[in-house]
Amino acid sequence: MIPREILKKIRQIEIRTRRLVSERTAGQYHSVFKGQGMNFEEVREYQPGDDVRAIDWNVTARMNHPFVKKFVEERELTVMLVVDASGSGRFGSGTQSKRELAAEVASVLAFSAIRNNDKVGLVLFTDQIEKFISPKKGRRHVLRVIREILFFEPKHHGTDLGRALDFLNRVTNHRAVTVLLSDFLFPTPIAPLRQTGRRHDLVAVRITDRFEHELPALGRLVLEDAETGEVVEVNTRDLQKRAAFAERRRVAEGELERTLRGAGLDTIQLHTSEPYASELNRFFERREKRRLHG
Repeated sequence: MIPREILKKIRQIEIRTRRLVSERTAGQYHSVFKGQGMNFEEVREYQPGDDVRAIDWNVTARMNHPFVKKFVEERELTVMLVVDASGSGRFGSGTQSKRELAAEVASVLAFSAIRNNDKVGLVLFTDQIEKFISPKKGRRHVLRVIREILFFEPKHHGTDLGRALDFLNRVTNHRAVTVLLSDFLFPTPIAPLRQTGRRHDLVAVRITDRFEHELPALGRLVLEDAETGEVVEVNTRDLQKRAAFAERRRVAEGELERTLRGAGLDTIQLHTSEPYASELNRFFERREKRRLHG
C-alpha cells in the first residue's frame, strides 16, 4: 500500500505537468523525436508529383500503368529516462530539490511519450545500478516511474556515469530516445557519452542549484558532501573563499561544457529556482529548426 502523502506528491506533479503536456510539449515531442525508419503500407496508382523513385516496377508491368509504393513512418519509440539518484540530488536551496525537479521534467517527457503511444523505461543509478524498470506504455506505468524517481532510496551515494550508460546499452537493443538527468557534479567521461550517443538519441539534462555556483554570504557554515560524507567548515563571509569557490565552479563548468559538446550531445540546462518550461521549449525549437534545415 502506497502511503497517502506519496500519492499526493505524485498527483501534484501529474497535475502541474498535464497542462504543459496537453498544450504544447506532446506536439513538439512528436515533431522532433522520430521513429527508426519507414514501414511499407500499400501500393497505389501513380499521381502527378509522386517521386518516380517510389515506382513499383513489378506491379506497373502487370497493370500496364504506373503504381508507387507508399511508406509510413515507423512511429513507435522507446524513451529511456536515465536518472542520477546519487546523494547530491537531495540538495535544493529553495522549495524544490534537484531530484524533485528531475522527477517533474521526467514527468513532462514521459506523459508526452505515452500521448504519442510510445514506451517509457527508467534506469536509476548511483555508482551502482539502483533500479531498472522495463519500457512500457500507459499512465499507471508513468506514475510508477515518477514515484521511483521521487522516493526510491538508493543503497549507494556516489556516481558512476560510465556504469549506468554501459548498463543502458546492454538492456536496450533498439535505438531509443535517452534522456540523462543529472547535476554532473563529478568528473564526466566523454567515451561512454560518445558511445551511447552513437547508439541512441541521447539528450543530457543538467539540473543545478544556484548555491552550487556561488556561496551565499551567510557566515560560518558546516558543509557536508552528500556523496562522500566529507565535512568542512567554511566562513562564507570571506570574499576570497567565495571568489575561489566561484572560480573552481567556473572552471568545472567549462570542462563539462566541452565534454558534452565534444560528445555531440544536445543539452538542456535547468536550475531549481527557475521555471523549466521555457528551457524545454527552447530545446524543442532548436531540434525542430535543425530537422527542417537538415
